[in-house]
Amino acid sequence: MLRLATLAVISVANATFASPDIEKLLAHSIIDSNLPLQEVQAFTESRVPLMPVASSSAEWTAIADRLRKDTLDKVLYRAEAAKWRKLKTKVVWLETIEGGPEYRIRKLRYEAVPGMWIPALLYEPSVLTEKVPVALHVNGHDPTGKAVGYKQIRCINLAKRGMLVLNTEWIGMGQLRGTNYYHYRMNQLDLCGTAGIAPFYLAMKRALDILLDHKNADPERVAVSGLSGGGWQTIFISSLDTRVKLSNPVVGYSSFRTRARIFSDLGDSEQTPCDLATVVDYTHLTAMMALRALLLTFNYTDNCCFASPHALQPLLDAATPIYDLFGKKKNIRAHVNYMPGDHNFGSDNREAYYRVIGERFYDRAPSFIPMEMPSEAEVKDSKDLDVELPPDNATFNSIALELAKNLPRRKAKLRDVIRATNYYANAERVETVEGTTYWKLHLNGTWTVPCVELKCGEPSSTVILFSENGRRSLAAETESLLKGGKRVLGIDPFYYGESKISSHDVLFALLVAAVGERPLGIQASQVAAVARWAKSEFSTPVEVLAVGPCSSLVALCAGVLGRETISRLETRDSFNSLKEVVAQNISVDKAPELFCFGLLESFDIADLRRLSAPPRP
Repeated sequence: MLRLATLAVISVANATFASPDIEKLLAHSIIDSNLPLQEVQAFTESRVPLMPVASSSAEWTAIADRLRKDTLDKVLYRAEAAKWRKLKTKVVWLETIEGGPEYRIRKLRYEAVPGMWIPALLYEPSVLTEKVPVALHVNGHDPTGKAVGYKQIRCINLAKRGMLVLNTEWIGMGQLRGTNYYHYRMNQLDLCGTAGIAPFYLAMKRALDILLDHKNADPERVAVSGLSGGGWQTIFISSLDTRVKLSNPVVGYSSFRTRARIFSDLGDSEQTPCDLATVVDYTHLTAMMALRALLLTFNYTDNCCFASPHALQPLLDAATPIYDLFGKKKNIRAHVNYMPGDHNFGSDNREAYYRVIGERFYDRAPSFIPMEMPSEAEVKDSKDLDVELPPDNATFNSIALELAKNLPRRKAKLRDVIRATNYYANAERVETVEGTTYWKLHLNGTWTVPCVELKCGEPSSTVILFSENGRRSLAAETESLLKGGKRVLGIDPFYYGESKISSHDVLFALLVAAVGERPLGIQASQVAAVARWAKSEFSTPVEVLAVGPCSSLVALCAGVLGRETISRLETRDSFNSLKEVVAQNISVDKAPELFCFGLLESFDIADLRRLSAPPRP
């Protein structure tokens, strides 16, 4: 059962405060430091979809087709990305370099989305006379990118076995390293209403296009593999693109339910894309491979993430019954690496991959040897594998800047865009200590918003005061308001001050968006609920003062939600336009509330000011 949400209040009447007194009162601890974490864990975990019940293979096939379509249409291909989806894959073939005795390496670049070119390497057997299996090899969070040694060895080994292997660069790694490729900047696209996850997905989809366009490619023998972030890419493309026939994600993912409790598994922006968990969990993606081959590789003592003892079994428990419906239990198998057991795609894990390829693509032919061929001497320096890219290659920031130019451009209800909730407060008097009264105000059994109430004499109005820097930073503003005869409610809504999540805060904020909610909507809904409670409790006009650009955005949204309750709204240090978020190249880890999906597509600051203006008497 969710813990009841509470608003704790300190009340001090008929007093005159000096600044040190105000600072001390504003800094008073009201809630347990772990409570915001506990609440966001319960909030997100409860919203992750469970596996659908299917009683037959036909029923599951219909479910999987719907889930695949909904993920593509409702999560990936939104707004401008729907247009990108229809574009033909552009590829530029460059020089061919010597690989080893049995293969060559052809350099290429291809366009994932307009203006964003991805460098890649095609490992091509020297002799090709028939249709052969193909493999897409993606990489994870390794700064070396496509040139990392263990990935080169994997490509080399399969090329020596006669396969076509495409080694692609991952956005943000290798040749695509740099500030503007930083994964936390993909959310700038989200703000503009175009899915930031789309460039990641299209980079993989178009890589498959290129592989399968090769005259010697066998479309019935297509494999994808990758480690860590590459493991995430592997399950993501494999489950959604049925051209993939064999998938080997290596320590790449776990269920969102697992992630809500195991902090090491909480993923970055691309692994926790906005609204994904409104359609599927990673358990669903696992089950969607039921008619194809899936090798789940995990490491027993992984020192990064997705360690097998906690990550593997929930996936198997959820997905195996689906494979059973088809009589295809052998299509899903697991390999756990114990030596070295850390975060690796080393020889033991690679050989597990080769074995499945031999079984599935070569019908267990005796000539296919799954033992690794020594290839260390053929690993090349990263500079030798560099691919020429345009000097103005597009980035997340440049794409977002272009998208933002013509926004806002569509009409919507703010309540729908920010996913607002009508929270209601139920006050509970806890205790009075030396003239200070502590309250708890339950908000829909979900959140706790700590608040300090200060007043001098009989206030003429009540001011709700908050900042992204926490209420303790607002002593000067509080003192000024008290001198003006105001009652002050210094609050810390979700993610601010005392309500800051104590561990992995931004990753939980991303998870909030992934399950279909919005940090901005939670914050604005909380402030609106506090306003309704304050008006009822104190029977005075209610005002709002927000200090800081992020808090100002929250206040403006709360002003729209609580337009009939809030008599006056003031913001300080506000953005003049949401386009400044993109122009200043802010990343989601700095202020997740700014990246509410599609907000700029429908509203800018001027629109919110107009809509939040209190009605005239």
